Parts: sequence; C-alpha cells; structure tokens
Amino acid sequence: MLKSLKTATAAMLLLATPAAAELELSLYLGTQTASDSDATGFMPNGGGPINRNVDWEGKSFDAPIYYGGRAIWWTANNLGFGIEGTHTKAYASTADMSAMGFDRLEFTDGHNIVTANVMKRFPGAFNGSNFTPYGGAGIGVAVPHVDILASGATNRTYDYEVTGLALRGIAGMKYSLTENWALFGEYQITWSDNDVTIDGDPGGANGKLRTELVTHAVNIGVSYSF
Repeated sequence: MLKSLKTATAAMLLLATPAAAELELSLYLGTQTASDSDATGFMPNGGGPINRNVDWEGKSFDAPIYYGGRAIWWTANNLGFGIEGTHTKAYASTADMSAMGFDRLEFTDGHNIVTANVMKRFPGAFNGSNFTPYGGAGIGVAVPHVDILASGATNRTYDYEVTGLALRGIAGMKYSLTENWALFGEYQITWSDNDVTIDGDPGGANGKLRTELVTHAVNIGVSYSF
C-alpha cells in the first residue's frame, strides 16, 4: 500500500510540473546607446593601420529602429530558459570616420545580438501585487550588418558577418494585465567582441577592424504567456 502511494504521488508530481511551466513571448522597443571603444586593425587595399578610440552613436529611432524579442520557457521554480535577439545599432561619429579614413563605418541594419538566456523571476515579491521583478543573463554571438566604405575605395562592405562572442545582462519589472498578457520595463546591457572583415577592391587585399562594443538600453514591451 505504501509503495503504491509513493508511486501515485511521484506520478502526480511529474504530471503537475509541465502544467506549472509556461512559455512567454516578449517584444520590445526602447532607447539604446553605445559606449566608445578602441578600434584596431588595418585598412583594405594595402592601406595603413587602424588604431583609434571611436565614439559610437545608437540613434535608436532612426530607421531601422532599435527593437528586440525573446522566448522564455519558465519552469515551476521560476527559472527561465530561452533565446533572445536584439537589433542594436552603432554609428561611428563623423569626426572618427574622417580621422580613420572612412566614408562609412556603421552597423545599422542591426548590430544584431543573439543569445541563449537563463532568467529568474520573483512573483509575490511585492505582497501579491501585479508587479514581478526579474533578471537574467545570456551568451551567444554578434551578427552585425557591416556597412563600411574606405575613403577612395570603390568596393563597399555591405553584408552580415558573424563577428564574435556576445554577452547580455537584463534587469526588469513586469506588470500583469491579465492571466496571459503583461507589460514590462527593463534595462539591458550587451557586450560583443567583433572581428570584422573589410572587403577590398577587386584585386586588392581585405582589411580588418577589431573592436568591443557595449550597448545600454531601456526597453518597454509587451509579453504573452501560455
């Protein structure tokens, strides 16, 4: 009898766990900046070395705008696992481009960050209110759309490149509107290590640009859970 009771209890727990879990889909917009960073490497077509601290701009609301989305599978213990993609942006300042010898130097069809995330939420942190704080981190890759043109060159680098490792940090607050729908606000920081190939002209050598990019964003979004 005791053995049967233990078996039944274990079966109920196994059945209850999936029911307690949920999938949450989130979309957000926000305002995003990019910190200055050291850029090194060498120009295409046999040009000289690159070595300068670059002032990057985010320009969140210039087309294409900054945005992001994620899917998180929340388990019964309020740990979440999922994937997130963010369309961040980085434009080099006009002064830096001129000093380095570029007519264009930007990642603006997205300095796209894709990460696998682990998150934690804290329901009930505010005594039964609709507010739920959460935080998380992720690791993945940077896949920017590289848009670079060296002064005097004829060949423009204009393509997606997988440029290196990326990390993400998140801290936010969700407000539940219904059982399924919620609004949220959050702060995000991303870091990426970028090794970019600059295409040379026909018959010319390619160049290289290496830089670490850090972005900061304040996001507002909506989520649906089921």
